[in-house]
Amino acid sequence: MRQIADIDRLLKEYGLYLRMEKGVSDNTREAYLSDVGRLLGYLSDTGCTLREVTADTLRFFIGELHDLGIAERSQARIISGMRSFFRFLSLEDYINPDPTELLESPKIGLHLPEVLTVEEINAMISAIDPNKAEAQRDRAMMETLYGCGLRVSELVNVEISKIYGDEGYLVVRGKGNKERMVPMSEVSVYEIGEYLHDRETLPVKPDCSNILFLNRRGGKLTRERIFQIVKSLAEAAGIRKNISPHTLRHSFATHLLEGGANLRAIQQMLGHETIATTQIYIHLDRSTLRSDILTYHPRNHRG
Repeated sequence: MRQIADIDRLLKEYGLYLRMEKGVSDNTREAYLSDVGRLLGYLSDTGCTLREVTADTLRFFIGELHDLGIAERSQARIISGMRSFFRFLSLEDYINPDPTELLESPKIGLHLPEVLTVEEINAMISAIDPNKAEAQRDRAMMETLYGCGLRVSELVNVEISKIYGDEGYLVVRGKGNKERMVPMSEVSVYEIGEYLHDRETLPVKPDCSNILFLNRRGGKLTRERIFQIVKSLAEAAGIRKNISPHTLRHSFATHLLEGGANLRAIQQMLGHETIATTQIYIHLDRSTLRSDILTYHPRNHRG
């Protein structure tokens, strides 16, 4: 059995394993490493080494998370990260046996993501100040984010060479470094075309020459900046829901379902690995339908 001498080196090996062997995204890798760091801190406080960890050790750790008020969904993600880490340790012959084999994840109730109406999305786009230098960029960005159902990590990396406006689609690189073809609306194609004229006036950085959405200094927009833009537009439109860029993706999928698209088509559009991930939108659609019935059905009103 291999010696565990240098934790920093071990974590670096684990990070490489996640990237090279498992092909996880940078976001997932960072989340797993952060969760493992949280566990290592707990083990340090309790004087327990990695080789001494048992399923009960991990259950006590999860109990600590629960006492701290960590939500069940977050607990489940942390457990997933621990399973991945101890599987790596077992595969690399650092430990034996794997203590996570007998570990159970907390049961998680269905969480329905926030959804915007078409009118609310229109209001957000209308709230863009036409006098701002970035107005056309923000219009194109919002239309692409919603009209193509992109993740924000995909949006910031859209390449000009992967946009096929005449054919009405673009190619994005999603989770697991996999590319997929996404149809574009006529509005998205038009707004991007208009923005490309404005983009020619920017001092584009050499490494961003093929990146579509840029900041005023000619660099790639960050996910944080897009989050700020979306939040500020929601506030300007008077929307009080908890909004993020991902809300537009959820809204896109829900509106597709309401319009009659089948789950397989939505799965391909969103780049979901399995149809099970997409099925949450069935629940969204049913909850919307129930809300409409409760609001408008005459047999539901007393008077």
